[in-house]
Amino acid sequence: MNRKLYVGNLAFRTEEQTLAALFAEAGPVESVRLMKDKTTGLSRGFAFVEMESEDGARAAIERFNDQEIEGRRLTVNEARPKPEYPQESLAGNGYGGRRRESRW
Repeated sequence: MNRKLYVGNLAFRTEEQTLAALFAEAGPVESVRLMKDKTTGLSRGFAFVEMESEDGARAAIERFNDQEIEGRRLTVNEARPKPEYPQESLAGNGYGGRRRESRW
């Protein structure tokens, strides 16, 4: 089992310290990464919590999945690896791999 957990449906006011303290109830926490919008800096409503052990990760899933925290029912499960997207079709277009379309 992976030690990295996806935590979804978070209240937008939830902070990393709050999540770290909450998940520490299930076992030692290695890291917490709250995902934020790049432009506004506001929470996007989900985070990744890495537990120090697989047992801690299992305990956190059992304890916090579908639990109501700050008025929201959390989704807690094992994080999946980020998918690899082919960049060949976009590379070399002069825009650093991003597709650029005319606005007119």
